[in-house]
Amino acid sequence: MVRGHGVNIHTWVNLYSPDGSELMSDVSQKTNSLVVVDVVLFTIQDRRLHVLLINRRTRPHAGRYALPGGFLREGESLDGAAVRELREDAGMDKVYLEQLYTFDDPKRAPESRVITVTYYALVPPTKALKPGPHASEAAWLPVDGLPALAFGQNRIVEYALSRVRNKLDYTNVGFELLPAKFTLTDLQSVHEAILGQPLDKRNFRRKVAQKGIVEPTSEWAPTGHKPAQLYRFLKSGGK
Repeated sequence: MVRGHGVNIHTWVNLYSPDGSELMSDVSQKTNSLVVVDVVLFTIQDRRLHVLLINRRTRPHAGRYALPGGFLREGESLDGAAVRELREDAGMDKVYLEQLYTFDDPKRAPESRVITVTYYALVPPTKALKPGPHASEAAWLPVDGLPALAFGQNRIVEYALSRVRNKLDYTNVGFELLPAKFTLTDLQSVHEAILGQPLDKRNFRRKVAQKGIVEPTSEWAPTGHKPAQLYRFLKSGGK
């Protein structure tokens, strides 16, 4: 999300992309406005929820962490821009992205309106990261210990996190983070990481049964004590 500093649209592009890779001909400007697309990607590592961030190499906010993102180019779709920015900033591809929210504050920049369209997704931690030319690093950082992000983007991460947490009540939102077959303990660990708090085992399993989004398989996984039955998500479960 880009915040205003009382500069015009040409200055915004130069600040965001000083090497000229984002040209004015590529940026929507017919209404003297800028459209920025940011991507919030979550994963779970060591039982904690993490978000993908890049460490900015260029100004503004050089040396600070930010979400993957950038300007919408002329003739480019929002979905296409989100996919491109994620690939260019972090080397990630083939990620199913869902549009999250549009952040718009007409008073943010006096001489040019900035509109930020955000996307989000949950992915397994096995996705390899490769920082782009505008970043010195692409890394997963714990959501519960984020620094102040560039462009005030903590607000976007918080909104995305609230969306994911709300979806836990009525969808199989954790399916991207689990293998095709998993134990109920595995599923509970995903929910606990997203919610940031422990859950009562009995109550959790009762709610899972009520939602009807998983079904047992005939397979069992060895554990330290007794084998645990493996489950899978129902194909009809919501995403």
